[in-house]
Amino acid sequence: MLKSPDPSLINDDIRPLAPEERTWGAGSMASLWVGMVVCVPTYMLAAGLIEQGMSWWQAVLTVLLGNLLVLVPMILNGHPGAEYGVPFPVLARASWGIRGAHIPSVLRALVACGWFGIQTWLGGAAIYQLLGVLLGAEALGGAPLPALDINAWQLGCFLGFWLLQVGIVYKGVESIRLLELYSAPFLILMGLALLGWAYVRADGFGEMLSAPSQFAPGGPKEGRFWEVFFPSLTAMVGFWATLSLNIPDFTRYARSQRDQVLGQALGLPTTMTLFAFIGVAVTSATVTLFGEAIWDPTVLLGKMGGGLAVGVSLFALTIATLSTNIAANVVSPANVFINLSPQRVTFTQGAMITAVIGLVICPWKLMESTGGYIFTWLIGYSALLGPIGGVMIADYFIVRRTRLDLEGLYREQGPYTFSGGVNWVAVGAFVVAVAPNVPGFLSAAGVLTEVAGVWKTLYTYAWFVGFGLAAALYALGMRLTGAAAR
Repeated sequence: MLKSPDPSLINDDIRPLAPEERTWGAGSMASLWVGMVVCVPTYMLAAGLIEQGMSWWQAVLTVLLGNLLVLVPMILNGHPGAEYGVPFPVLARASWGIRGAHIPSVLRALVACGWFGIQTWLGGAAIYQLLGVLLGAEALGGAPLPALDINAWQLGCFLGFWLLQVGIVYKGVESIRLLELYSAPFLILMGLALLGWAYVRADGFGEMLSAPSQFAPGGPKEGRFWEVFFPSLTAMVGFWATLSLNIPDFTRYARSQRDQVLGQALGLPTTMTLFAFIGVAVTSATVTLFGEAIWDPTVLLGKMGGGLAVGVSLFALTIATLSTNIAANVVSPANVFINLSPQRVTFTQGAMITAVIGLVICPWKLMESTGGYIFTWLIGYSALLGPIGGVMIADYFIVRRTRLDLEGLYREQGPYTFSGGVNWVAVGAFVVAVAPNVPGFLSAAGVLTEVAGVWKTLYTYAWFVGFGLAAALYALGMRLTGAAAR
């Protein structure tokens, strides 16, 4: 128990958990990852790599390598959560300051709120298609509603899926753990069933799995493999860069360091690789079955035929979206909103704020108006997330050697007050580490048309550049200023 925490920095949701409250074993941690990994973006992850010229095994191997790399900061950042029982926004106080912690936590929360809305729309779309199978597509028509540009059925499905998520998160983190625990085996089973269906119907997996790499000798992109590989690897790391920051929100419930390490190692890279392969193999079979490569599983389900099969598959798709969205895009912003005002906001209220933001942004308009542009923004977000991770990991392992003053994390005046509650060394390291990636990002987003090649090359490694530069600058700055000793 903390002796005298400042009320403005604590409530029951962000206090350090006692050892007896940490009940998640390796199985729970692995199930969490299975539930988050199995979603439409994961299924389609290898598509872009194959379109760039990779063979199927090169694409799947790139996915595996990227997730093995991101597993490292995931486990490192998960260590203080399991060791001290504190969530991400509280942990950030050690490196950024009591007030400065709002900078990384709010940046993390904003992208989560956007993703929550997008995934909610995708989940509602799955329900809409399921109803189309049961009632007939003609029954779900109707003119678009004024100002919304979607019909009443689409809005109803979106709101229905939104309310389903609200009902789950209203009951707290334990309900989220149970959702992930029970959905994990079902989702794996459904993925394997889809793989088996494709193999049997197509009498094999088709020609895509035997197609050579375009980078092979004599191929149309001979000798250009590394030009594609490294940007793709950065994108794979960026896929879970968000969770590599707020993973303490979950590891704080782990029974031990062994449970958080083993659970994450079993759940993340293995499931990502498996479902990337399922996406490739099933899509390869669709070339034989339908005469074209169908990467989008929602489109594929509409061509499968048979009401029961489509109904079960779309139900699985709904569960997959639900389990991913709640764990990946609700817990983090909820804790951030708590940290902004612990005396006024609880976990349930923070989750409701997240849900409302995801609702009012009208995510279908966001996706329609920006198309692929939004994904440029979200992938480019790794240029911000890498430096944040670099600062926090350097602080915990290099500067403090894993020793935190738990009482000080909850005191206005203490070791993490720094200057007015802000550690300007962390802020400076973050700004300098982000700067080299800004020109490349603006070029990728289409804002700038003329950018020197060196900036585009640096942006290719955005997460790695930001992470390494921020970690080095922070460690050096803390040593030169002696800020950690104050």
